[in-house]
Amino acid sequence: MSATIKDVANEAGLSVATVSRVLNNSANVSDEAAEKVNMAIEKLGYSPNFLGRNLRKRETNVILVLMPTSEHSFYMKIVAGIQKYAQPRGYDIICASSNSTSEIEVRQMNMLFNRTVDGVILLGTSYDADTLNKLSKNYNIALCCEGVEGAELLTVVVDDEQAAYDAIKELIRLGHRKIGFVGANDSSASSKNRHSGYVRAMKEFLGEVREEYIYTESFEYECGQKALEYFRNLSDPPTAVFCVSDLLAISVIHKAHDLGMKIGEEISVMGFDNISMCEMMLPTVSTVEQPCEKLGEMVVRKLISNIGAPSGAKDNGYYTVPHRVILRDSTGNIKK
Repeated sequence: MSATIKDVANEAGLSVATVSRVLNNSANVSDEAAEKVNMAIEKLGYSPNFLGRNLRKRETNVILVLMPTSEHSFYMKIVAGIQKYAQPRGYDIICASSNSTSEIEVRQMNMLFNRTVDGVILLGTSYDADTLNKLSKNYNIALCCEGVEGAELLTVVVDDEQAAYDAIKELIRLGHRKIGFVGANDSSASSKNRHSGYVRAMKEFLGEVREEYIYTESFEYECGQKALEYFRNLSDPPTAVFCVSDLLAISVIHKAHDLGMKIGEEISVMGFDNISMCEMMLPTVSTVEQPCEKLGEMVVRKLISNIGAPSGAKDNGYYTVPHRVILRDSTGNIKK
C-alpha cells in the first residue's frame, strides 16, 4: 500500500502537523525537521496528494472556461486574454465547448459543482437568470462577452446597444439611408441589444425604422445569404447591411459576390466582433471590434478576486469594455 503522511511522521519521529508544514513550505519549520521529513519521504516513496489536499481546502487553482464552440476565433482570443493574466498568478485554465447544447453544458458544469475547479467563466450559456443567480450564491461564476438579462453575477461585456448604434451612425455618415439589419431570432442579450442600437440610431438620425429592412433568423452562416436574397427581392432594397456577427456579414458578402454585386459600392456590409477572417477576406470586412484580450483579462482578474474573497463580499458587478468601429473595404460612400 502507498505510504501515508502518518507513515512519514512515524519514520521521521515528528508529528503529522510538522510534516504537513514541511509539505506546505511553511516558514516556521526548522532545517533539521525539514531534512528528516524529506529523508522519510524519499525512503518510503511518499507522494503527496496535492489534488486531494486542495479539494479539502476547497481550492484547486483551476478555472473552467466554457464556450458555445471552440471553432470561433473570437472565443479563443478571449481565452488567450484569460490565460495571459491567470497563469502568472498560479491559475490553470481548462477550456470546454458545450456545442450550444444545454445537456453538455450542465454535464461540464459538474466540474464546478464537485469542486474540481474553483470557478467558471461562461462565454455564453443556456442557463436562465434565476438559475444563474441561485448558483452564484454558492459558486464562483462569471459571464463574459454574452450577458444574461436579469442575472446578478459578475458580467464583463461590451455595450452591445451602443456599439450597434455607433456602427449605424458610421453607415449614415457614409451617406446610407436605406440600411438593412441581419440578426438572430433568439433570446440572447447581445442580439437583442444590437437590434435596439440599430433601432435607436435609425430613429434618431433618419426618423423611422422600416420593418421590411429587418431580417432575423439565426447566427448560422446560411442566414446571411438568405437575408441578402430577401433584401434583393424588395422593391426598394437597402444600400447597406449591418449584421450582428462577422460570420453573417461574410455570408452576405459571399452571396453579393455570387450575384455580381460590387461590395463597398453597390452594397455596403458591416459585421460585429472583428474575427481574424475580417482582415483575410477580399474585400476586407468592416466591423465592430470587441477587445477580446481585455474582456478575458478583466473577467478572470475579477473572478480570481471573488475566489479569494470572504463570504458575502463577492463582486457581482456589470462591467463594459470599450468597443471600436473599424471601416474597411466592405463599406463605402453611397453612390448618388
